[in-house]
Amino acid sequence: MHDTVRNAHARHEGEGIDPEILAALRSGTLTIEEALQRERHRLERESGLIPRNGHWERPLERSFTRSERAETTVLFGGLTWKHERLIQANLRRLGYRAEYLPSPDVRAFETGKEFGNNGLCNPTYFTVGNLIAYLQGLEAGGMSRREIIDSYVFFTAGACGPCRFGMYESEYRLALRNAGFSGFRVLILQQHGGLDQSSQDAGLEMNLDFTLGILNAFLVADLLNDIAYKIRPYETAEGSTDRALEAAMEHVAKAIECEPIYHLPPAFTRLPVLRRHQRGAESLMKFARQLFSSPFPKLLTECRQMFADLHVDRSRVKPVVKITGEFWAQTTEGDGNFRMFEFLEREGAEVLIEPVAPWLLYLLHQEKQWTRDRRLLDIPADIRGFRRLAAVLRDYARYFRKSLLLSLAESLYAREYRRLRAQLAGLPQDIPNQNHLQRIAHPYYHSRIEGGEGHLEVAKNIYYTREKLAHMVLSVKPFGCLPSTQSDGVQTAVVAHHDDIIFLPIETSGEGEANAHSRVQMTLNDARERAREEFAATLSLCGLTEESLRKEMRGNMALMDPFLRLPQTEAGTAARFVRRVAEMKKDRGK
Repeated sequence: MHDTVRNAHARHEGEGIDPEILAALRSGTLTIEEALQRERHRLERESGLIPRNGHWERPLERSFTRSERAETTVLFGGLTWKHERLIQANLRRLGYRAEYLPSPDVRAFETGKEFGNNGLCNPTYFTVGNLIAYLQGLEAGGMSRREIIDSYVFFTAGACGPCRFGMYESEYRLALRNAGFSGFRVLILQQHGGLDQSSQDAGLEMNLDFTLGILNAFLVADLLNDIAYKIRPYETAEGSTDRALEAAMEHVAKAIECEPIYHLPPAFTRLPVLRRHQRGAESLMKFARQLFSSPFPKLLTECRQMFADLHVDRSRVKPVVKITGEFWAQTTEGDGNFRMFEFLEREGAEVLIEPVAPWLLYLLHQEKQWTRDRRLLDIPADIRGFRRLAAVLRDYARYFRKSLLLSLAESLYAREYRRLRAQLAGLPQDIPNQNHLQRIAHPYYHSRIEGGEGHLEVAKNIYYTREKLAHMVLSVKPFGCLPSTQSDGVQTAVVAHHDDIIFLPIETSGEGEANAHSRVQMTLNDARERAREEFAATLSLCGLTEESLRKEMRGNMALMDPFLRLPQTEAGTAARFVRRVAEMKKDRGK
């Protein structure tokens, strides 16, 4: 029996079996049957399967504490490598060890299906499969499972329904346990409620430095990523845009890592008032520095120079395809959405990606709506007279205070995006007004229905077509995604009322890539034809021909500048370029 126990111990080292039970087995204090019963009871208790005081509780999990920070690596992923590189730089600046996972591929999807439950959505399989594959790579490199569990944690986003996104956390833990990494820590940042760990001695602190760092990473990565997608389809030297993008991202990341954490000068802390409110005063100064002396405008100006040497040929007629859909599927650049952006560019399209910034503004906007809808609902119905009047006034005071703070946050975030966008000559796309998007979507999709992107999918379909910003809207979402399926049903009415819309919904999974690409190709033909017609009509309107346009380009190298400002008169870049050339010829004639 002792040989059996030793073999079991060797086989299950690091897989979560209680070492006390193994020791008792080894000494003969427990029989195998008793040990199995105890281990089963322990696992059921930790998994929340045994109710305490009549209630089911969340599974117990070892916390990630501040004392473990120096020896523990924070893993994360789910966005583009551009966003993740800058998030990594910010975490390292704050003293964390941080690594982002590689872009998930089909192998990650298959790994997720192997160890996860049946019927999960696409992002769950890809994300948890990618994490497990990474941990298995560490194990293959010589680390034991116990070392991996002790030395790494995974940090990701979570939410409550209505889609299966709300089950991510428990499904991650189940799949990790099935893969032999029981006890691996998963930290969830909820859309409502923040990080799921106590603020006391927390290993990952959600302080102002952390929050501003993540927001800045989103802003800068959004803008630089957008620039690359604007320039790449028209580059004259293949691969030059990607090389400039990699150099720019690394330049910003290294600058972030070297940026010191701001603290009040020691002389200020000698003042009794500031000493009592040191933390608040320091936070106020950090916020002021973000608004008025941030290093990012200068950094983006330097990044602009890295792209400035590229030459572009905007006379190429390409349909502009706007990407919408479920957040993860419309953001990832790997097999999770069939590498759709890369495919569209190979097919001769210009991809108008969806930045992260509008999603954050949408969350703020929905919180404002919720706050407005909750006015007076918490006042007890049984109070009357002056007591009721006082309660109403207090409730309105709370409402106006919270609404003002949310509006201020919304305005400041949009201001920061546009301020940094101006450093790149306004080339990246602007972010639409959330109130405007709500107004145009509400007749089709009630703006109080949340989950996924809510009314945004409908709003963007109308907005980007009506404002002549895209020839085609491609909605990418996981197979069976409930919020996106609701939107797709509504899009039938939208397309019927707006006959100029070219809209295509695509559901993604680990299979079916050829079918999805085929559907996109067929719809892209319509968008391509519309772009050609638009280009020909603009040439005729401006009194130019394709030959005269190319002659102007040969005689004026400024027309090949990637940061050349184009009027927003048509959807296609080539048609807008014709307008700009015609304006320059007219100015010369004067």
